[in-house]
Amino acid sequence: MPEFVPASRVTRIKSSPSVAAAARVRELKAEGRRILDLTVGEPDFDTPQYIKDAAIAAIARGETKYTSVNGTPELQKAILQSLEKKTGLRYSTSELTIGGGGKPVIFTAFMASLDAGDEVVIPAPYWVSYPDMVLANEGTPVIVPCSEDDGFKLTPAALAGALTERTKWLILNTPSNPTGAVYSSRELAGLAEVLKEHPWVYVMTDEIYDEIHFGADPISSLVAVAPELKDRVLITNGVSKAYAMTGWRLGYGAGPAPLVGAINKLQSQISSCPSSVSQAAAAAALTGDQSFVRESVATYRERRDVAVAGLNAVEGLKCSTPDGAFYAYVNCGGVMGKSTPDGKTITNDEDFTLYLLEAASVAVIQGSAYGLGPYFRISYATGLPVIEESIAAIDKAVQALA
Repeated sequence: MPEFVPASRVTRIKSSPSVAAAARVRELKAEGRRILDLTVGEPDFDTPQYIKDAAIAAIARGETKYTSVNGTPELQKAILQSLEKKTGLRYSTSELTIGGGGKPVIFTAFMASLDAGDEVVIPAPYWVSYPDMVLANEGTPVIVPCSEDDGFKLTPAALAGALTERTKWLILNTPSNPTGAVYSSRELAGLAEVLKEHPWVYVMTDEIYDEIHFGADPISSLVAVAPELKDRVLITNGVSKAYAMTGWRLGYGAGPAPLVGAINKLQSQISSCPSSVSQAAAAAALTGDQSFVRESVATYRERRDVAVAGLNAVEGLKCSTPDGAFYAYVNCGGVMGKSTPDGKTITNDEDFTLYLLEAASVAVIQGSAYGLGPYFRISYATGLPVIEESIAAIDKAVQALA
């Protein structure tokens, strides 16, 4: 039997580091080890009952058939109303794509738009999947490091320096995974001024965490700040994070009709349509009682404050306070060069995260996976007891370094 040789689009990418970390945690747990897991980027809350009830009712009504490639009328209406409320702009159904999660929407957007040699500007730290999605679709990732001094955010000067005649996309993720950074309206306006000078550049705004923020004002969207860019911006979002619906796999995108039409053409050949039952649940989530979102955000804020204070009390670590999402990006530069009790030198953030896993049974993800070290990411989408025990274990492990 001939040896299987995967396509080049597979060999040019790597597996998701966050998925790999979660798999390693599962392996260790299966071996009987108790692991304090701070890797998982999903809410620990259950999906609200009213959303589950809407799905059950849809099943009972027989809504288990194919839908339109870009969703049911009920979900389309719910999304369009939500977008208008958030951005102040009206979108039509021809400007809307609905997929099996936010990740497939992003992937098919690249599939629909990238040719070999097209560049995609990706601020770092970045969500781990962005560069590999670009590579899988023959594009070229252009990574722009964004320092902690700049709040891990892209500046207008850095953006201007990264754009070329080959640039097809800029990706903006706000609030950010992995840092929790949030772009203000003023910061977005500064980026918009640069983008106006480069009319061939499209912008993908990944707003999947836009309901999870800790400021007094709602999250700003680029199209709300600079509505003249609407025809060049694809907003991507979904119900996974805000409504604890990660497993329901329902995301959406809104942008220029020609781009959306290409995405929907691809989806018609890939998956036909999203799950009809998940669509009913998502429509209920977007139009129903929003108290769950408010209550969960208050819980995340409490966890954030405990995590940040605890991590900053550990000698050698430094943690900025995130403004959104449920992640903290921890500077571990202060432990670089130190030695573990068994004589190994900590030379990078991956060494340190492996040390924490083996010595403290705490699972985190190295910052190099997100394009900027020496840092590590924690998720505080878990209970306070786990967060507090994890920080105590990290502190003990750091104290053991020489």
